[in-house]
Amino acid sequence: MNVFYEEDGGFKVASIMSEADSSMQVEASSGKRSKIKTANVLMRFDGSLSGFLEAAQAEADTLDTDFLWECCGEAEFSFEALAEEYYGGKPSRQQAAAIAIKLHGAPMYFYRKGKGQYKAAPEDTLKAALAGMEKKRKQAELMAQMVTQLKAATLPDSFAGKLDQLLYAPDKNSLEWKALDQAAAELKKLPIQVLHDVGAIPSVHDYHLGAFLREYFAHGTEFPPFSLAESPHDLPLSDVQAFSIDDSTTTEIDDALSVTRLANGNTQVGIHIAAPSLGVAPREALDNEVMKRLSTVYMPGHKITMLPEVAIRPFSLDAGETKPALSLYLEVAPDFSIVHHQSRLERVQIADNLRHDTLEPYFNETTLEQDSGHPLWSSLVFLFRLAESLEKARGKYDPTRPQPVDFNFYVTDGIVSIINRQRGSPMDKLVAELMIAANSQWGLLLAEHGVPGIYRAQNGGKVYMTTKAESHQGLGVAQYAWCTSPLRRAVDLINQRQLISVLTLQDPVYAANGDEIVGHMRNFDQTYNAYNEFQTRMERYWCLQYLIQENITEIDATVWRENLVRLENLPYMTKVHSLPATKPGTKVRLAVQKVDTLLMELESKFLQVVEEAMSAEAMPEENNAPVETASHSDEQAESA
Repeated sequence: MNVFYEEDGGFKVASIMSEADSSMQVEASSGKRSKIKTANVLMRFDGSLSGFLEAAQAEADTLDTDFLWECCGEAEFSFEALAEEYYGGKPSRQQAAAIAIKLHGAPMYFYRKGKGQYKAAPEDTLKAALAGMEKKRKQAELMAQMVTQLKAATLPDSFAGKLDQLLYAPDKNSLEWKALDQAAAELKKLPIQVLHDVGAIPSVHDYHLGAFLREYFAHGTEFPPFSLAESPHDLPLSDVQAFSIDDSTTTEIDDALSVTRLANGNTQVGIHIAAPSLGVAPREALDNEVMKRLSTVYMPGHKITMLPEVAIRPFSLDAGETKPALSLYLEVAPDFSIVHHQSRLERVQIADNLRHDTLEPYFNETTLEQDSGHPLWSSLVFLFRLAESLEKARGKYDPTRPQPVDFNFYVTDGIVSIINRQRGSPMDKLVAELMIAANSQWGLLLAEHGVPGIYRAQNGGKVYMTTKAESHQGLGVAQYAWCTSPLRRAVDLINQRQLISVLTLQDPVYAANGDEIVGHMRNFDQTYNAYNEFQTRMERYWCLQYLIQENITEIDATVWRENLVRLENLPYMTKVHSLPATKPGTKVRLAVQKVDTLLMELESKFLQVVEEAMSAEAMPEENNAPVETASHSDEQAESA
């Protein structure tokens, strides 16, 4: 006796060897013996096992599923009953098995209700299921077509309206993403590389920028409608002639300086900071936008300003104009000690905007002792000597300390030039020290009046932001509040409002122990760090683009540690896996093998040692690694 039974979702046949109440030992035609449950047996039959299932399957293939569904009615039925009705009499065992195989293979048509029992699917449900199956079939065909197109470097039509999503926030259930993912797997590439290959990323630069904009400027970079507050007309006019010192690309001029000789033999030094807080009313439309942006975003060749141009121009300290300013005056004795200081809200005449590239030939280490012929040479030298005195007072004066290098990126029509200059030049130190002095003094002014501000502090090597006047060990000052860049940083704008409230004897805009100023501080800290990371990323992009642009096939680099090197004359660090064990500070030559601006990767190969490492005493400190930031001179001093 043989059995036709179900196992592992399919049908099998075997001869009975022995049988118990609920199980039996059977032997397949191959000779394999096994134990099965009696409950799984659908039918017993005599005769040969050989060819039984093959013949039943062949018969099942001739059966029409739709016709069977029409024949079976609405009630439950057994496969044997349907076989008898279909064949018009008692069917053969192979015919009955064929019906069972057919019913089992069409679950959309026939619902299984028990051992050998089925029920026809309702007509509406069947139609919906068939429509779904047809939809899946068409989708599978379409997906296969898209995969073929992608592998042939052709952009499928349906991708056109979904590129932004596919690039930055893919819906992994979408047909397009599934096709892209499959094509990438078959090509052994990343999905973003496949999209680039098919022309979906016409500009790699814009792709990286787009990722940033999508996260931080999802609604665009345009400013909402706003109105500026009317600045006071009764501000006193200072009699000083101020000048600024900035890079040639700077358009938001926050700070200026002045030098006035006093009748008592002392010298008055003025530090003048633009006063946009007079025009940006707290908690109004423009201020709400500022507190979302929190800072100007810098990147090579482009920037996204914190304030709109129409709000910058009335307050930027542009040459030839008189602008409102928050001024700190230091009375400096001949020995460069500060004998008096005073803060004022006033109008200041801006005589000149000096630029690094045109000023440095006249004001540098070699011109400090001899008049260079620059109209402001004597004032600049005096300010530099004051800066040295201020640096010594902070306990940070060390002329032997190696200075890190600044890198300036200039991009014109997609062509980048990367200019480096040593930080710590006389004009750098001059501006940095005076800004540190202003930020420290104004932080103290807020603390003395019990008015909350936002401070930078450093203790135990950790730099953090706080609303308390805490010391900054790295700078060597008792407190340090960012106040000198209100045109491009929200923290400085907030602190300026607080300072003006002290000087005008008004209630502070932000109350002590209030949640508002703390919330702005926390948001700024997180956002500012993200902006700086983005700037660094875009600078790395332009470093790679520079290698391509200049067709550089070999480049020197300095070993930083293990296989990490710093490229020569570029703020770019990379790992060289072929680098042998080499002392830090060793200069090596590398072969540039592959530059990938899309994945931000540089592949290089060690060629040879160019110069052995300098002595350990002469090696630069690790924290002087080349990191370009959007910071002004005062923060550059902080990072140094």
